[in-house]
Amino acid sequence: MLLKSLWKMLLRVGSRVVIEGVREGIGDHGEMVVVVLVRLRKRRSRRGFCGRCGRLSPGQDAGAGRRRWRSLDQATTLTYIEADAPRVNCKVHGPTVAEVPWARHDVGFTRDFEDQVAWLAVHSSKKAITELMRIAWRTVGAIVERISDDARARRDPLEGLRRIGIDEISYRKGHRYLTVVVDHDTGRLVWAAPGRNKATVKKFFNQLGRSRTLKIRLVSADAASWIGDVVRSRALNAKLTMDAFHVVGWATDALDVVRRQVWNDARRAGQTAVARELKGARYALWRNPEDLTARQAAKLADIARTNGPLYRAYLLKEQLRRVFALRGQAGIELLDRWLAWAQRSRIEAFVKLGRSIRRHRTAIDQKLITGTGNALVESTII
Repeated sequence: MLLKSLWKMLLRVGSRVVIEGVREGIGDHGEMVVVVLVRLRKRRSRRGFCGRCGRLSPGQDAGAGRRRWRSLDQATTLTYIEADAPRVNCKVHGPTVAEVPWARHDVGFTRDFEDQVAWLAVHSSKKAITELMRIAWRTVGAIVERISDDARARRDPLEGLRRIGIDEISYRKGHRYLTVVVDHDTGRLVWAAPGRNKATVKKFFNQLGRSRTLKIRLVSADAASWIGDVVRSRALNAKLTMDAFHVVGWATDALDVVRRQVWNDARRAGQTAVARELKGARYALWRNPEDLTARQAAKLADIARTNGPLYRAYLLKEQLRRVFALRGQAGIELLDRWLAWAQRSRIEAFVKLGRSIRRHRTAIDQKLITGTGNALVESTII
């Protein structure tokens, strides 16, 4: 009696289960195998629960007889649960194998076994899972999918969204993309689908539904029109905020355009030494001042002495970075001054950048006010 109670505790099969006995043997590959024979306590009637929907239903027949479910190993011993698998006649699903408390419907593993596999899939390598649990990698994928479906059935990930971030990520080789949506309030990835276009973003809002879409208050994204246009037309109560990383990235690109122009001018004028110095100055111009090496700082000082336009372009890039470091009203005021400076600089790359920033000014101001950008999205999908 004590042994049966111990097995009941180890297998966590619930109070309705009776342990009938235990058989030991040798498996196909010479390993130790334990089969625990169980049965469910009989009800007064032949009714049981449908394995698909859990609905209480009248009994149908004995089904295909006894079945086995792989349970968690006991040390290095393979362990199985064996029980009858009768069928019930569900009003919705028709004749269906009755629900058992230790396993999901139409699955050859116990819930504990599948939960363990799913946890390992997150925290360990493919090789470790397959060797430790003694199952194929394809089986791991099927288990993870089932547990994910169960989790989604218990809680809708799209419920309660108020502040979201939308971005794309490339995968595999070539131009294959996923559009992903992250909840800023919980830090969770809540939706993803193949594609990088308006149709993909519309698919998300269609799934979200009109009433939940109207509850969204903020959407962070980059400057992509295929995101912004859909957000503005569907999320009518949301403010669109633009990520600082992309704006500063524009300034870095504009700075590199200036550097290449100056380099080409020096090369054409036969100033070989100057051209060589400018070609090697790329990282000194790109890096943040606090991260410069001694050599890069010296190179930047040389540029300040010898090349006024390029150094002004560098200062424009750095002041734009300062805008986002300040944030709030101070950041907005500094951005006003930056735009005036860019216009006066007569550096074509930064004049064009100023026009781009003006086009996206509302979203950039929202970033400065709320402090919400796409950093969470980037860190979640990397």
